[in-house]
This record gives sequence, structure tokens and C-alpha cells, in this order.
Amino acid sequence: MRVNSDSENGQERTVLQILLVEDDRPLATGLIQALKKQAYAVNHVETGNSCIHTIEIEAPDIVILDLGLPDQDGLHVLKQLRNIAPTLPILVLTARNSADEKVLGLDSGADDYLAKPFEMTELLARLRVFERRLSTTSLSTITIDTVTLDINNHHVMINDIEIELSRKEYMLLKLLMENVGKILTRSKLESGLYGWNEEVASNAVEVHIHHLRKKLGMSFIKTVRGVGYKIDAQAEKTNAQ
Repeated sequence: MRVNSDSENGQERTVLQILLVEDDRPLATGLIQALKKQAYAVNHVETGNSCIHTIEIEAPDIVILDLGLPDQDGLHVLKQLRNIAPTLPILVLTARNSADEKVLGLDSGADDYLAKPFEMTELLARLRVFERRLSTTSLSTITIDTVTLDINNHHVMINDIEIELSRKEYMLLKLLMENVGKILTRSKLESGLYGWNEEVASNAVEVHIHHLRKKLGMSFIKTVRGVGYKIDAQAEKTNAQ
């Protein structure tokens, strides 16, 4: 499982990895696009068997599970996931929206239940609850020198002036700022920025770093030759009021 613990305790934080289990391709495509815009790393499978196989190899941070799968009933998949990963946060998506069905889903191991059709804003709100449980958003803002990262609103400011970042630039900056003082390797950064099916150019991280330096200052992100990158500064971490 990808680590999302408090960097102050010596462990790394990272961008949340979501496994989406959904066989409706148009819906899955829309969800993937929306989640990536919110700086989540998303991987997608369409069957229960693929989901179970994936979790057995390496569990993500959160699973979004549709119950109407083509190869086996989603509730059966849910029970298997609970045996494999008892603490893995699982959000169930389903058209089965009766009270009895919701109770059955929750009793089978779901942490939350969202009936179709649903608003994307509600899904994102429920994911933020999971994030807080995983301690990845215990801080609302991180300020390092003159740069402030507003995690809740996905804003980045220099001296209180907002600057424009691409989604990948924001994700990369968030990784580095949450791990201030730690060296993150290129492979670590790539795994936090890209899903399985995304093509990654050999110099992708370097290009994003270059663009961030142009916007934040050339000395803000430091290169540790042969190892990776880090932000080497004193961070003031605060909660929004």
C-alpha cells in the first residue's frame, strides 16, 4: 500500500492512489478525468477478479467499487477485499439504493455507500473524508518560505498572489512540500503522478520541475544529483480557520 503517514514522524506522504472498479466505460472515463483534475492518481479495472488480483499485489489508498460487475457480484468482491485488506477504505457505487441494500453493503465491509446517479461534488466530499482518516489532509495549508499550498482549494500562492499551475505541476509540488526536507526519487515522483495506463516520458519529472522552478524560483526545488529532488526549507504548516 502506498504510504500516506505524517512526514513529521519520519514517513513519507504521497498523492492518493485510487483504484476504480467500474465496468461502465463512459462512466469510468468521466470519473477518471474528474478525479485526476482533483490531483488523485487513478487506476482502473472493470472486473471483480482484476480488482482482487490488484489488491493482492499492491493495495491502493482507496477503492471505489461498483457492485454491478460482469464477472461476479460486487458484494462478494467486497467481502473478499475485506479479508485481504481489512482496513482499506472502500466506497461503494451502485444503482441498488434501497435501505436494505445499503445496510447489506455496509455490513459486507463498505466504509461508505453512494447510490447512482450521484453528483461528482458529493463523491469528492466523501473521498475527502477518507483522506482525513488517512491523515493526508490534517493540514489545510503548507507554507514554505514565500510559497503557500492550499490543499483544500488546490491553490498555490507566492506572497499571497495566486499562480497558475498545471495539474501535474500541482501534484508534484504537493508531494515535495508535504515531504519537506526529504529526498524523493524520480521513480517515487512518477508513481505519485501517473496511473498504470498513462504514458510517462523519460524526462517528464524533469520537465515539470523545470516549469515549477520558473514559476516558484530556481532555488525553491533542489536537485540531489543521482538521487532525486527535495525542498530544503523550514515549513510552517497551519490549519485553515
